[in-house]
Amino acid sequence: MIRFLQPWWLLAVLPVLAVAGAYVWRQFRRRSYAVRFTNVDLLRTLAPKGLGWRRHVAAAAFLLSLLTLATAMARPSVDTEEPLERATVMLAIDVSLSMEAGDVEPSRIEAAQEAAKEFVAELPETYNLGLVAFAKSANVLVPPTKDRPAVIQAIDGLTLAEATATGEAVFTCLEAIRSVPADGAQGIPPARIVLLSDGYRTSGRSMEEAAAMAQSANVPVSTIAFGTDSGEVEIGGHRQRVPVDRLALAELAETTQGFFYEAASVTELKQVYEDMGSSIGHRTEPREVTQWYAGVALLLALSAAAMSLLWTSRLP
Repeated sequence: MIRFLQPWWLLAVLPVLAVAGAYVWRQFRRRSYAVRFTNVDLLRTLAPKGLGWRRHVAAAAFLLSLLTLATAMARPSVDTEEPLERATVMLAIDVSLSMEAGDVEPSRIEAAQEAAKEFVAELPETYNLGLVAFAKSANVLVPPTKDRPAVIQAIDGLTLAEATATGEAVFTCLEAIRSVPADGAQGIPPARIVLLSDGYRTSGRSMEEAAAMAQSANVPVSTIAFGTDSGEVEIGGHRQRVPVDRLALAELAETTQGFFYEAASVTELKQVYEDMGSSIGHRTEPREVTQWYAGVALLLALSAAAMSLLWTSRLP
């Protein structure tokens, strides 16, 4: 689909249309004058026999070249998918004690580990991938890297702890993203945070603060609410219900232009990661094709010149 980066320049088409209109008007006027002209021999000299419609072909080609050039001034472009060469994905996994719940077999944490490893395997090797684990605080277990075995090993070594600092997880991911080498580019790399959590925030900075910070950094946070509302876990000798805070996770994703998912089984979680893996790492960018238009205009102008020289020995 053709789009124009500076559509107001399409106004340049108007003078070309005016010239085309003047040409058509001139031809009708010329025909009317020819009917009234009494000197037939002189008329044949002015308009050689056999030229006929051919004289209009060169003019049409010339006008089309002007029209194409006028359109090119609006900087036409087409949408293309460009790989993000410095693309960075931060995977943040909740390791609070509620992740020990068995409502997802064999347990929430084991199911999360299994699905996360498949997600790591699906991501193209050119993307940077980092891992953050969060409970009462958030810690970078693996900074952004292309070393997939290191990430897999860290996922296998996840251990549970008290509390849930969801907001801190986002802040920690953003700090890790800023640490990615610039490699000559400006600003932080194109990035996305994928955050999996099963409970309510109980520690650290609020999710509203985290959302505002991610939004200002232009880093979407896609969230996964993992588990069921019937989940229970034993903490301190007491059974406690550990429902999922879907509302807060959905708001975090919406505020940062990310995506919100719900997964109540390991199969659903794997599907979420598969969908994410197919969408991360590319962005739609307008690719300017002004040179195509200029090339077409040049060909039309050359065609008009060739036809005019061939049939009238003059340039249009």
